Amino acid sequence: MRNSGSGKGSDSLHHRNRNEDSITIYYRYLDSSRHYKLDSSINDFTTRFPIPATNIYLGNLGNASKSILFSPSMKPGWDPGFHAFDVYKWKPEDTRFFNTTRPYSELNYFLGSRTEQIIQVAHTQNIKPNWNASFQYRFINSPGFFQNQSANHNNILFSSWYESVSKRYNNYFFILSNQMQSGENGGIAGDSLLQNTLVYKDRFSIPTTIGGDQPFTTNFFSTNIKTGNKYREFTALLRQQFDIGRKDSIVTDSTVIPLFYPRLRFEHTISYNTYKYQYFDFATASSASDTEFYSNNYGMTVHPGDSLHLRDRWKSLGNDFSIYQFPDAKNLQQFVRIGASLQTIKGEFDQDSSSFYNLVLHAEYRNKTRNQKWDAELYGSLYSAGFNSGDYNAHISLKRFVGKKKQGYAEVGFENSNISPSFLFDTRSSFFLAPSTTGFKKENISHIFTSVYQPGLKLRLSANYYLVSNYTFFTNFYQPEQFEPLFNFLLISAQKVLKIGKHFNWYADVYAQQKTGSVPLHVPLIFTRNRFAFEGNFFRNLNLSTGLEIKYQTPYKADNYSPVLGQFFYQDSVTINNKPDISVFLQFRIKGFKGFIRAENLNTMQVTKDGGFGFTDNNLAAPGYPYPGLQIRLGVWWSFVN
Repeated sequence: MRNSGSGKGSDSLHHRNRNEDSITIYYRYLDSSRHYKLDSSINDFTTRFPIPATNIYLGNLGNASKSILFSPSMKPGWDPGFHAFDVYKWKPEDTRFFNTTRPYSELNYFLGSRTEQIIQVAHTQNIKPNWNASFQYRFINSPGFFQNQSANHNNILFSSWYESVSKRYNNYFFILSNQMQSGENGGIAGDSLLQNTLVYKDRFSIPTTIGGDQPFTTNFFSTNIKTGNKYREFTALLRQQFDIGRKDSIVTDSTVIPLFYPRLRFEHTISYNTYKYQYFDFATASSASDTEFYSNNYGMTVHPGDSLHLRDRWKSLGNDFSIYQFPDAKNLQQFVRIGASLQTIKGEFDQDSSSFYNLVLHAEYRNKTRNQKWDAELYGSLYSAGFNSGDYNAHISLKRFVGKKKQGYAEVGFENSNISPSFLFDTRSSFFLAPSTTGFKKENISHIFTSVYQPGLKLRLSANYYLVSNYTFFTNFYQPEQFEPLFNFLLISAQKVLKIGKHFNWYADVYAQQKTGSVPLHVPLIFTRNRFAFEGNFFRNLNLSTGLEIKYQTPYKADNYSPVLGQFFYQDSVTINNKPDISVFLQFRIKGFKGFIRAENLNTMQVTKDGGFGFTDNNLAAPGYPYPGLQIRLGVWWSFVN
């Protein structure tokens, strides 16, 4: 493949054990020409866990999740609006295209309390030296500690990367399917029930607002969810590139290695997508509280014995044509790109159906200098006609790499987006339940960002400043609103590794964020994550990291959650004041084998009313949504060369 630079993590698989067959493996992303190595570091469990460290979730792996940090979407164009389960998706832009000299496989198995499980399989191999195929599958299943929280997710990805022998033609293809299913309980019937450890020491017996009394099951093949959300997303994409330029070759004693230096590239991308979003409740006959919940919070009349079913279904076809020009034929990371795309969209709802289109113009300039000291990115897109006409985004950033090994950098940038509200704010959606039909203006977001990373000091500093107008949100379980005045938001962060002994490290992450004005937005002022770890290489092949992890956020009025819409919404009455989350961990790697053992939520331990003790002092993720007590999690990640 082309020589287009490389990047790697702090610990990667580019080195091989002397006793193993030699392998060279790297990957790239669809919209990047850089090559990356597989990361095999073990010091941060969350890099291998679906939920990021900065996210909250509704008490069970697989339930709705959102970032505790302010991070607005700046992507223009059509958006169906369902993002509460995004952390469990595999996204098209994150698809990896591999090249390897030998077949490579990964088998991962994760087991947690209450039969929580993650199974993941990956395999990649080159069918020919210039053609690679990869397959990945992930299964997430968790019955949950509380009633009606059962989750069952499946992710499937097949990808192919082919480059012609002459190196003029490239073909990228992938099929991606995300199938997510999560039970919804509307929260427990009352936070005070958590204190009654005599009756509700087993948290699964606490009554919930909706879903009735469902039996606990350890059958991870079961998808029997009577009340919840079911999301299905499918993407098939084909990208073809043809280059015009100059041929060359390297001649050795035994072989001739062909080279090609492109000056002009023609690119066509076609993608087909389907989206299905459903909320269903087939258990209203089992509990009168279900009908009261829908009546009180949504103004819906649902009689006992009725079933509730809302759905939006979409089909989208996109065609994009782009032209690249390479000023320096020997540097594929410097180019100018211009193009246009046409997107056709068809939606089907409970009461209606609609068809529309978008015509998008886009341009881009990237330059990573050949000495790899400067990295510039400028790109933008404009929705010139169609349903989202007037949407746009513009981005500019400049990065300067420093140090002899170019590991440190300083970056500064600016971006601005004009965004249509998601389709959940459109009266045609089956999930638009508000009685009013007020129109919503486009949301405008400006973002100024800067960051500095110094590996010698093991320090990373970042700052993000936002200017937002026409901010869209939900003010209760179903009412969409818009805050039109301009407001400011500042988020600063620092990540530092402190050496406190020969084998002892302190990983400290601190985030501080603050809004201005009366915008209906609540976030914690401070969020911090600290890991105190004993680490090192022992007995030649053992890489070990073990210690204590503590997470804490200052008290704040956390967003509530609407199960029918699958949306977090603003509330101003309940303050979440949690104790620090405490976990202990043991993580290790022996050659291609990695193991993780964690005991989480140790902070929930307390003396119970019967004189014993239990892990029943639960923290809250949102009003009515407690985190579980003690959780034991075990994981093995095994990688090998076939």
